[in-house]
Amino acid sequence: MRRIGIDVGGTNTDAVLIEEGKVVRAVKAPTSENVTTGILDSLKSLGATGVLKEAGGSLKKIDGVMIGTTHFINAVVQRRHLTKVAALRLGMPASASLPPFCDWPEDLAELVRGGVWMVEGGHEYDGRPFMPLDEAAVTRAAQEMKAAGLKSVGISAIFSPLDSSHEKRAAELVAAIIPDAAITCSSDLGRIGLLERENAGLLNAALADLSRDTIAAFEKAIRDSGIAAPLFITQNDGTVAEAGQARRLPVYSFASGATNSMRGAAYLSGLQDAMVIDVGGTTTDVGQLKHGFPREANSVVKVGGVRTLFRMPDLLSIGLGGGSHVVLDPLKVGPVSVGYRLLTDSIAFGGKQLTTTDVAIAMGVLKLGDKDKVAYLDPATRQKVFAEAARLAEEAIDRMKTEMGDLPLVAVGGGAFLIPERVAGVSKVIHVEHGDCANAVGAAIAQVSGECDQIFKDMTRVEAIGAAQDIANGRAVAAGADRSTLHTIESEDMPLAYLPGNSVRVRVRVVGDVAATT
Repeated sequence: MRRIGIDVGGTNTDAVLIEEGKVVRAVKAPTSENVTTGILDSLKSLGATGVLKEAGGSLKKIDGVMIGTTHFINAVVQRRHLTKVAALRLGMPASASLPPFCDWPEDLAELVRGGVWMVEGGHEYDGRPFMPLDEAAVTRAAQEMKAAGLKSVGISAIFSPLDSSHEKRAAELVAAIIPDAAITCSSDLGRIGLLERENAGLLNAALADLSRDTIAAFEKAIRDSGIAAPLFITQNDGTVAEAGQARRLPVYSFASGATNSMRGAAYLSGLQDAMVIDVGGTTTDVGQLKHGFPREANSVVKVGGVRTLFRMPDLLSIGLGGGSHVVLDPLKVGPVSVGYRLLTDSIAFGGKQLTTTDVAIAMGVLKLGDKDKVAYLDPATRQKVFAEAARLAEEAIDRMKTEMGDLPLVAVGGGAFLIPERVAGVSKVIHVEHGDCANAVGAAIAQVSGECDQIFKDMTRVEAIGAAQDIANGRAVAAGADRSTLHTIESEDMPLAYLPGNSVRVRVRVVGDVAATT
């Protein structure tokens, strides 16, 4: 198995080549303003070293290129490249008081809200139809969407994770009127919770054009580099999906960068259960590995100020990194960072801004830049800066721990030099080889996942778990997994005594290897 993993961060773009489970080559370069150019440059850097070529000079066969991107989360946070969305909710008359976009930040809602249509439909919490789907009203809504020039549609229905039939039928009716519409059904994304699931669907619909253009540019960059390999995009849970699936559901890539680092940390350290701290150039992310995968968040996660509830890692981010601004009097480290301008703005590189990298160079921890430019920093000052960075890291780690005992801590990322060898509440600190490119390693070794979170009724517990398993397996295969390699990494069930029909809520998550291509 030979794969290339690429991760585009706010400061650096990292790329690795992995052959038969070993990192053969890793390259790191500052992220360019055009991140697609950065991906092409990193592929060229790998090729320039000869590791991508056979003895005769021909390119080696690559089994897959895995890319982690910040395109989609940045678009929401920065309010750029978003598409106007038609919001269609199936739930009248019960849900009229809280219409779509009601809890969005107003500036973001103004950019995305193309129109709101609410019609009768949806199901009860026990799976019974709440109201019959008003197909005529859906058709009229679609005609109005077409007249308004809207081609991106988000459809949500009450309790659609239990029964998605109304959403699917509404999607068929809309597609009949607007054949080229990009339609997102909330049941494909979220869990129980109408507003949060609807919000995830609307954000996904708002990214339809950006997703199409971005992934097409990624595919072109791979072709232009001469590599003939399928493209996969990394997902929030530490797995990947083939490009077509990722193009359809871009919100599943929101938190993929930090998740890639956690998966890379597990792979490089050989640990399946540990705390991980990923210190980048701008931010530090802290999470916990469970069975080699990031612990998932079970609560509402805000993205760009919008409440969502779907598959996201449980992470804590703080403003600490290799490019963090340092103020000496009074002492303050971060949260502002020079970002990808590190090589021009930091004092050791001829700039005027003191950063944590400058302090590390003065201490001899890093052999970069011009040490003479930071020689004015006395030993006591250097130690104070590193002690403050360690305090910030310790506090974040303590907030993310969920058990009493001391766990090992794997420190990765380009700014991992800020993490000392001893940290309170940690059994040992592990710095791994190629840890500065752990995010790209995590992308390269990623598997494919599928998940089911649904309520089943009129079944035995064993039958319900089996049904959920089949749904999760099918979703994993649709995302590009080899069915023969699938195995369950999470399974939980909860009897719901207040529902009729022996109801049970089952959540199953499976992972498997990427299916081989011919």
